[in-house]
Amino acid sequence: MIQREIAGTGISDRPVSDQTEQQPNFGRQAPAVPSRFDLGTPINQRSYLCGGEKQWDGALQEVTSPVLHNADGTRRVMGAYPVLKAEQALEALDAAKKAYDDGLGPWPSMSPEGRIACMRQFAARMLEKRDQVVTLLVLEIAKTVPDAEKEFDRTIELIENTVEAYEKLVSGDREKSFEGVAAQLARSPYGVVLNMGPFNYPLNETLQTLVPALLMGNTSIVKPPRIGVLLFEPLMEAFKESFPSGVVNFIYGDGREIITPLMQSGEVDFLSFIGSTPVAKAILGQHPSEVALPRYLGLGSVDPAIILPHADQRAAVEEGVRGALTFNGQRCTALKRFFVPSVSGAEFAQALGEKASALRRGMPWDPGVQLTPLAEEDKGAKMRELIEDAVAHGARIMNPDGGREIDGVFVPAVLFPVTPEMRIYREEQFGPVVPVIPYDDLSEVIAALKAAPGRHQASVFGAEGADLETAVGAVSRLVHRVNVNTQCQRGPDALPFTGTGEAGIGTISISDALLMFSTPRLVVRKST
Repeated sequence: MIQREIAGTGISDRPVSDQTEQQPNFGRQAPAVPSRFDLGTPINQRSYLCGGEKQWDGALQEVTSPVLHNADGTRRVMGAYPVLKAEQALEALDAAKKAYDDGLGPWPSMSPEGRIACMRQFAARMLEKRDQVVTLLVLEIAKTVPDAEKEFDRTIELIENTVEAYEKLVSGDREKSFEGVAAQLARSPYGVVLNMGPFNYPLNETLQTLVPALLMGNTSIVKPPRIGVLLFEPLMEAFKESFPSGVVNFIYGDGREIITPLMQSGEVDFLSFIGSTPVAKAILGQHPSEVALPRYLGLGSVDPAIILPHADQRAAVEEGVRGALTFNGQRCTALKRFFVPSVSGAEFAQALGEKASALRRGMPWDPGVQLTPLAEEDKGAKMRELIEDAVAHGARIMNPDGGREIDGVFVPAVLFPVTPEMRIYREEQFGPVVPVIPYDDLSEVIAALKAAPGRHQASVFGAEGADLETAVGAVSRLVHRVNVNTQCQRGPDALPFTGTGEAGIGTISISDALLMFSTPRLVVRKST
């Protein structure tokens, strides 16, 4: 197949299907695995939590690893988890309802000091499993060792910080006098929380909502993500021994099979879901009181990087490539669109492409590695579809090897010029494809932001001065957070995180989450 080359750049508009084999290619042999990450015997999980530990004798779902491979390059089975049915899901719901008992159960009735003691016991027990959980984060979702360690340690820190915020919340002055009445203020839990986290931060973001929900007195049913499920297995004993029976329940299996009956029962009192917008809509639509159901939703977003005419383009490229491609771009706050002045668009895109291609590729245990295999088996094919659509509509792949899969790692593709008729302009890629969109006036960028269905944040790169302040002011009306000359990011956890439009509902931070998973209650008397 003939490839057309852009003179002097090595850039081509070749069809991606001509670039690479669709199956992983590891050269002569699969990569060697350090002894720490060689599981040996697969983890076949036969138990789950439902009012205490229960054994499962039914079908199991195999889990394959994106970084452990057989001799022929196929993914190696690293374990399996229970494929529960509607009956088991409803049993978990009954266990959670019993532990809650309309607010009179053992958990919501427990003193704040008692719930704090249980949570701190869990954190201590969780810390004992650090190496196992980190190893499973590496093997199951291909997170680099430093990033896996950071996710675990950040979660331990999150638990302690949330406990401290809860202590302050419950120790405050609870009695107020207003216009002839004395009001005693308190906060009460909602009841049973259905907690569903994402695959990209399966530990941290699941516990980021589970921990405050529990501290406020709710009970919970946890459905781990489809990818990133085995890493919870080492924590089951800690959950079982740290909390009363039925307070924390884990269910596994196909979401349509086990989530549908829970929602249709109408007995889920709060939905906490982090994932895609279509799935969230489908889940909510099954609840008989969909409109009134309290919820926290962390959903998709197309957070942009906006490069102003007088920005330091070298610094913007350096920061932008990290913002776009950390963990292969699989972050809700990844920079998913780059808006660049037309006069410098090609130059910027080429520099961004060079940086993207220079990122170190390899297995997650390799020192200094920046790009690892994609956790989802079909993600590479989806990325190639987006690239081929863009190329068919006139975009170019700005970096050699962009869109290829080399040694099991998908090489990021930087695309330019990206225009509105292309899918990558409209769809969230959630992966290593980086669209660069030329613009002539900031009003075009603002219009594109307004048209985006969901937004979390934006990054604005520019020289200090009136132009930067004008841009920041305009963008800040459309997103929750503007990052000036730096990438978008979730943390620190003390700062509020929320979405605009279809990017989500509710606010997460150390203190905001406690308020979100509880509702105010008043006892009022006449003042004497």
